[in-house]
Amino acid sequence: METCSEMVAFPLLITPIESNYRACTIPYRFPSDNPRKATPTEISWIDLFLNSVPSFRQRAESDTSVVDAPAKAQKFAQRYTELLEEIKKDPESHGGPPDCVLLCRIREQVLRELGFRDIFKKVKNEENAKAISLFENVVRLNDAIEDGSKRLENLVRGIFAGNIFDLGSAELAEVFAKDGMSFLASCQNLVPRPWVIDDLDSFTLKWSRKSWKKAIIFVDNSGADIILGILPFARELLQRGTQVVLAANDLPSINDVTYPELIEIISKLKDDNGQLMGVDTSNLLIANSGNDLPVIDLSSVSQELAYLASDADLVILEGMGRGIETNLYAQFKCDSLKIGMVKHPEVAQFLGGRLYDCVFKYNEVLNG
Repeated sequence: METCSEMVAFPLLITPIESNYRACTIPYRFPSDNPRKATPTEISWIDLFLNSVPSFRQRAESDTSVVDAPAKAQKFAQRYTELLEEIKKDPESHGGPPDCVLLCRIREQVLRELGFRDIFKKVKNEENAKAISLFENVVRLNDAIEDGSKRLENLVRGIFAGNIFDLGSAELAEVFAKDGMSFLASCQNLVPRPWVIDDLDSFTLKWSRKSWKKAIIFVDNSGADIILGILPFARELLQRGTQVVLAANDLPSINDVTYPELIEIISKLKDDNGQLMGVDTSNLLIANSGNDLPVIDLSSVSQELAYLASDADLVILEGMGRGIETNLYAQFKCDSLKIGMVKHPEVAQFLGGRLYDCVFKYNEVLNG
């Protein structure tokens, strides 16, 4: 498996990486803070992770692939809560000081040690099946928009609407996953522009004047997010002659789509000629990013992805975990796009925006 081989830095990060790159966007502490005392920001983020424990325990309890799942789920809740409380008391314990990568990693480690490999599997399968049945309709509606910039905005709105279907956020899963039509309604019901970070106009202008030869897209959730949000956008890029590499997680983590799942989804969406609704897919590649968390530290990716990315001229990080909570300020040697919805009040507060606000951050690199 990919995680067994040596990981390398993502080749399009500005070097030297040590002084130019920090994965986590929101600083939980500053150098002047007491290293032995949790900061108010650390406490509020640890509390956010603590508040999610019951929903993770519930998912784990109903994991039929694990023997004694209810007892082990209880053990998970107990152990993860204890670890978080210990980090509150001593921020330097357990590999700290804490950041969003560490807090996610500890949660995944506790789950995996107890035998829970994929507690969202059942719901991911359901969401994927639902979204696959809607794919054709969503693509047809996009294709019917003749104006190129209006079509682009519709595709972008589709990415945000898909990103709403986040099972890491229990209330959102309830509100939006009721029926298929809610996806189309979500596209219209986004918070009004300008969004908290809104470079859509400058990106639209660039889109009308330039085409990229190769785009790397770091994908996020299963279901509507990947199938109704990212894939119609990727299909549009393919149609414009861009080679597209979709980078997905190696191992399951919350409801994020994995590399094997993405291969299966795309094979189901292709027709007998290997096309995605009439668009040739020979330039569509799927890569294993080597990642196993809902956030990503780009100083450590798979060699396969690094090789594929070395000549890309557009990097897209999609979703709150990869594009906002980590990598919002990451600088690349080529054009980049960070796109996602703000689904935690703490992130909204940091950005000075509204909950469910949108981030569309485009950085152009001249002569990139």
